[in-house]
Amino acid sequence: MDKYENLENILKGYKRVAIAYSGGCDSNFLLATAIKVLGKENVLAIICHGAMMPKDDYEDAHQLLKDVTYQEIEVDVFSLKAFRENDKKRCYYCKKMIMSQVIEVARKYDYQYILDGQNSDDQKVYRPGIQACQELGILSPLAMCHMTKQEIREYSQKWQIPTYNKPANACLASRFDYHTRLTVEKLNLVDQAEKILHEIGIHHVRVRVQEELARIEMEPCHFQIMLEHLDVVEKIKALGFRYVTLDLEGIKSGGYDRES
Repeated sequence: MDKYENLENILKGYKRVAIAYSGGCDSNFLLATAIKVLGKENVLAIICHGAMMPKDDYEDAHQLLKDVTYQEIEVDVFSLKAFRENDKKRCYYCKKMIMSQVIEVARKYDYQYILDGQNSDDQKVYRPGIQACQELGILSPLAMCHMTKQEIREYSQKWQIPTYNKPANACLASRFDYHTRLTVEKLNLVDQAEKILHEIGIHHVRVRVQEELARIEMEPCHFQIMLEHLDVVEKIKALGFRYVTLDLEGIKSGGYDRES
Protein backbone atom coordinates (compact mmCIF):
# COMPACT_ATOMS: atom_id res chain seq x y z
CA MET A 1 0.00 0.00 0.00
CA ASP A 2 1.48 3.39 -0.98
CA LYS A 3 1.18 6.54 1.11
CA TYR A 4 -1.74 7.93 -0.87
CA GLU A 5 -3.77 4.72 -0.42
CA ASN A 6 -2.93 4.80 3.27
CA LEU A 7 -4.22 8.39 3.46
CA GLU A 8 -7.46 7.39 1.74
CA ASN A 9 -7.98 4.54 4.20
CA ILE A 10 -7.38 6.81 7.19
CA LEU A 11 -9.89 9.35 5.89
CA LYS A 12 -12.48 6.64 5.21
CA GLY A 13 -12.25 5.69 8.87
CA TYR A 14 -13.15 9.22 9.95
CA LYS A 15 -16.26 9.38 7.69
CA ARG A 16 -16.84 13.09 8.40
CA VAL A 17 -14.09 15.68 8.94
CA ALA A 18 -13.40 19.36 9.54
CA ILE A 19 -10.11 20.67 8.17
CA ALA A 20 -8.15 23.66 9.47
CA TYR A 21 -7.54 25.28 6.12
CA SER A 22 -4.92 27.82 5.01
CA GLY A 23 -5.03 27.46 1.23
CA GLY A 24 -1.43 26.24 1.14
CA CYS A 25 -0.21 23.18 -0.73
CA ASP A 26 -0.65 20.80 2.22
CA SER A 27 -4.08 21.81 3.51
CA ASN A 28 -5.47 22.10 -0.02
CA PHE A 29 -4.21 18.63 -0.91
CA LEU A 30 -5.76 17.25 2.27
CA LEU A 31 -9.05 19.03 1.55
CA ALA A 32 -9.20 17.79 -2.04
CA THR A 33 -8.40 14.23 -0.99
CA ALA A 34 -10.98 14.28 1.81
CA ILE A 35 -13.68 15.49 -0.59
CA LYS A 36 -12.69 12.81 -3.12
CA VAL A 37 -12.85 10.06 -0.48
CA LEU A 38 -15.75 11.22 1.73
CA GLY A 39 -17.83 13.43 -0.54
CA LYS A 40 -18.26 17.19 -0.31
CA GLU A 41 -21.18 16.86 2.11
CA ASN A 42 -18.92 15.25 4.74
CA VAL A 43 -16.08 17.78 4.69
CA LEU A 44 -15.99 21.22 6.29
CA ALA A 45 -13.09 23.62 5.69
CA ILE A 46 -12.44 26.15 8.46
CA ILE A 47 -10.39 29.20 7.50
CA CYS A 48 -9.19 31.88 9.86
CA HIS A 49 -8.71 35.56 9.20
CA GLY A 50 -6.34 37.71 11.20
CA ALA A 51 -3.56 40.29 11.04
CA MET A 52 -0.89 37.57 10.93
CA MET A 53 -2.03 36.31 7.50
CA PRO A 54 -0.63 37.72 4.25
CA LYS A 55 -3.58 39.27 2.41
CA ASP A 56 -2.70 37.56 -0.88
CA ASP A 57 -2.78 34.15 0.84
CA TYR A 58 -6.13 34.89 2.42
CA GLU A 59 -7.65 35.97 -0.90
CA ASP A 60 -6.19 32.97 -2.74
CA ALA A 61 -7.61 30.63 -0.11
CA HIS A 62 -11.06 32.14 -0.52
CA GLN A 63 -10.91 31.56 -4.26
CA LEU A 64 -10.02 27.90 -3.71
CA LEU A 65 -13.01 27.47 -1.38
CA LYS A 66 -15.63 28.85 -3.76
CA ASP A 67 -17.16 25.40 -4.40
CA VAL A 68 -16.49 23.99 -0.92
CA THR A 69 -18.49 24.12 2.32
CA TYR A 70 -16.53 26.31 4.72
CA GLN A 71 -16.75 28.48 7.81
CA GLU A 72 -14.57 31.45 8.66
CA ILE A 73 -13.31 32.58 12.05
CA GLU A 74 -11.87 35.96 13.02
CA VAL A 75 -8.74 35.67 15.12
CA ASP A 76 -7.39 38.47 17.31
CA VAL A 77 -3.77 37.41 17.71
CA PHE A 78 -2.90 40.68 19.43
CA SER A 79 -5.01 39.65 22.40
CA LEU A 80 -2.12 37.30 23.23
CA LYS A 81 0.79 38.78 25.20
CA ALA A 82 3.16 36.13 23.79
CA PHE A 83 2.23 37.21 20.27
CA ARG A 84 2.58 40.94 20.92
CA GLU A 85 5.97 40.42 22.57
CA ASN A 86 7.02 37.85 19.95
CA ASP A 87 8.07 35.30 22.51
CA LYS A 88 9.86 32.23 21.13
CA LYS A 89 6.73 30.22 21.99
CA ARG A 90 4.55 32.74 20.14
CA CYS A 91 3.50 30.11 17.63
CA TYR A 92 2.47 27.69 20.38
CA TYR A 93 0.10 30.16 22.06
CA CYS A 94 -1.21 31.50 18.77
CA LYS A 95 -1.88 28.05 17.34
CA LYS A 96 -3.55 26.95 20.56
CA MET A 97 -5.93 29.91 20.41
CA ILE A 98 -6.70 29.44 16.71
CA MET A 99 -7.22 25.69 16.91
CA SER A 100 -9.40 26.05 20.01
CA GLN A 101 -11.68 28.27 17.93
CA VAL A 102 -11.54 25.80 15.03
CA ILE A 103 -12.66 23.04 17.41
CA GLU A 104 -15.58 25.17 18.63
CA VAL A 105 -16.80 25.72 15.07
CA ALA A 106 -16.33 22.06 14.13
CA ARG A 107 -18.28 20.89 17.19
CA LYS A 108 -21.05 23.40 16.43
CA TYR A 109 -21.61 21.68 13.09
CA ASP A 110 -21.19 18.19 14.57
CA TYR A 111 -17.74 17.35 13.20
CA GLN A 112 -15.85 15.18 15.66
CA TYR A 113 -12.63 14.72 13.70
CA ILE A 114 -10.57 17.87 13.13
CA LEU A 115 -7.57 17.65 10.81
CA ASP A 116 -4.65 19.85 9.87
CA GLY A 117 -2.14 19.78 7.00
CA GLN A 118 1.01 19.03 8.99
CA ASN A 119 3.41 16.83 6.99
CA SER A 120 6.31 14.65 8.06
CA ASP A 121 8.92 17.33 7.24
CA ASP A 122 7.29 19.69 9.75
CA GLN A 123 8.19 17.28 12.54
CA LYS A 124 11.92 17.66 11.82
CA VAL A 125 12.16 21.40 12.53
CA TYR A 126 11.20 23.80 15.32
CA ARG A 127 7.40 24.04 15.14
CA PRO A 128 5.97 24.90 18.59
CA GLY A 129 2.49 25.02 17.03
CA ILE A 130 2.63 21.25 16.53
CA GLN A 131 2.66 20.73 20.31
CA ALA A 132 -0.46 22.89 20.65
CA CYS A 133 -2.28 20.85 18.00
CA GLN A 134 -1.30 17.58 19.66
CA GLU A 135 -2.52 18.81 23.07
CA LEU A 136 -5.88 19.73 21.53
CA GLY A 137 -6.30 16.41 19.76
CA ILE A 138 -5.97 17.74 16.21
CA LEU A 139 -5.23 14.92 13.78
CA SER A 140 -2.50 15.16 11.13
CA PRO A 141 -3.14 12.40 8.56
CA LEU A 142 -0.42 13.56 6.15
CA ALA A 143 2.19 13.21 8.88
CA MET A 144 0.61 9.93 9.99
CA CYS A 145 1.23 8.63 6.44
CA HIS A 146 4.82 9.96 6.56
CA MET A 147 4.16 12.17 3.54
CA THR A 148 6.90 14.70 2.82
CA LYS A 149 6.31 18.12 1.30
CA GLN A 150 7.77 16.95 -2.00
CA GLU A 151 5.52 13.90 -2.10
CA ILE A 152 2.47 16.06 -1.41
CA ARG A 153 3.46 18.28 -4.33
CA GLU A 154 3.88 15.23 -6.57
CA TYR A 155 0.53 13.72 -5.59
CA SER A 156 -1.11 17.15 -6.02
CA GLN A 157 0.28 17.47 -9.53
CA LYS A 158 -0.84 13.95 -10.39
CA TRP A 159 -4.40 14.71 -9.24
CA GLN A 160 -4.36 18.17 -10.88
CA ILE A 161 -4.70 20.09 -7.62
CA PRO A 162 -3.72 23.66 -8.54
CA THR A 163 -1.63 24.38 -5.44
CA TYR A 164 0.93 21.67 -6.26
CA ASN A 165 3.61 24.32 -6.92
CA LYS A 166 2.45 27.04 -4.54
CA PRO A 167 5.40 28.37 -2.50
CA ALA A 168 5.32 27.72 1.22
CA ASN A 169 4.50 30.74 3.34
CA ALA A 170 4.32 31.52 7.04
CA CYS A 171 2.78 33.90 9.54
CA LEU A 172 3.91 37.50 9.03
CA ALA A 173 5.23 37.55 12.61
CA SER A 174 7.97 35.15 11.50
CA ARG A 175 9.67 38.05 9.64
CA PHE A 176 10.80 39.64 12.91
CA ASP A 177 13.48 38.72 15.46
CA TYR A 178 12.10 37.11 18.60
CA HIS A 179 11.28 39.65 21.32
CA THR A 180 10.66 42.41 18.77
CA ARG A 181 7.37 43.89 19.93
CA LEU A 182 4.78 43.34 17.20
CA THR A 183 2.03 45.67 16.06
CA VAL A 184 -0.61 45.53 13.33
CA GLU A 185 1.30 48.29 11.53
CA LYS A 186 4.53 46.25 11.48
CA LEU A 187 2.79 43.20 10.05
CA ASN A 188 1.06 45.32 7.42
CA LEU A 189 4.42 46.83 6.50
CA VAL A 190 5.88 43.40 5.75
CA ASP A 191 2.77 42.36 3.85
CA GLN A 192 2.97 45.46 1.63
CA ALA A 193 6.70 44.98 1.00
CA GLU A 194 6.23 41.35 -0.04
CA LYS A 195 3.29 42.27 -2.26
CA ILE A 196 5.57 44.65 -4.18
CA LEU A 197 7.86 41.69 -4.89
CA HIS A 198 4.94 39.44 -5.84
CA GLU A 199 3.96 42.00 -8.46
CA ILE A 200 7.27 41.51 -10.32
CA GLY A 201 6.89 37.73 -10.28
CA ILE A 202 8.79 36.81 -7.10
CA HIS A 203 6.35 34.82 -4.96
CA HIS A 204 8.61 32.66 -2.79
CA VAL A 205 10.00 35.52 -0.74
CA ARG A 206 10.40 36.81 2.81
CA VAL A 207 11.07 40.39 3.88
CA ARG A 208 12.83 40.07 7.22
CA VAL A 209 12.73 43.24 9.31
CA GLN A 210 15.62 44.37 11.48
CA GLU A 211 14.83 47.87 12.76
CA GLU A 212 15.17 50.18 9.70
CA LEU A 213 16.51 47.43 7.43
CA ALA A 214 14.45 45.18 5.12
CA ARG A 215 16.43 42.02 4.36
CA ILE A 216 14.93 40.22 1.38
CA GLU A 217 15.20 36.45 1.13
CA MET A 218 14.31 34.77 -2.17
CA GLU A 219 15.47 31.84 -4.25
CA PRO A 220 18.83 32.62 -5.92
CA CYS A 221 17.28 31.84 -9.32
CA HIS A 222 15.18 34.99 -8.86
CA PHE A 223 18.07 37.34 -8.10
CA GLN A 224 18.19 38.41 -11.76
CA ILE A 225 14.52 39.42 -11.67
CA MET A 226 15.29 41.63 -8.70
CA LEU A 227 18.26 43.21 -10.48
CA GLU A 228 16.06 43.96 -13.47
CA HIS A 229 13.49 45.72 -11.26
CA LEU A 230 15.62 47.84 -8.93
CA ASP A 231 12.81 50.38 -8.80
CA VAL A 232 11.18 48.13 -6.21
CA VAL A 233 13.93 49.12 -3.78
CA GLU A 234 12.62 52.68 -3.69
CA LYS A 235 9.05 51.42 -3.40
CA ILE A 236 9.97 49.31 -0.37
CA LYS A 237 11.98 52.14 1.20
CA ALA A 238 8.97 54.40 0.73
CA LEU A 239 7.06 52.16 3.14
CA GLY A 240 9.38 53.34 5.93
CA PHE A 241 12.67 51.46 5.60
CA ARG A 242 16.05 53.19 5.53
CA TYR A 243 17.90 50.25 3.96
CA VAL A 244 16.88 47.41 1.63
CA THR A 245 19.26 44.47 1.20
CA LEU A 246 19.22 41.15 -0.67
CA ASP A 247 20.30 38.11 1.36
CA LEU A 248 22.74 36.17 -0.85
CA GLU A 249 22.10 32.96 1.11
CA GLY A 250 18.61 32.81 -0.41
CA ILE A 251 15.36 31.99 1.30
CA LYS A 252 15.48 30.10 4.60
CA SER A 253 12.46 28.56 6.29
CA GLY A 254 12.57 29.26 10.03
CA GLY A 255 15.46 31.69 9.53
CA TYR A 256 15.22 33.25 12.97
CA ASP A 257 14.98 29.84 14.61
CA ARG A 258 18.40 29.05 13.16
CA GLU A 259 19.83 32.29 14.46
CA SER A 260 18.48 32.17 18.00
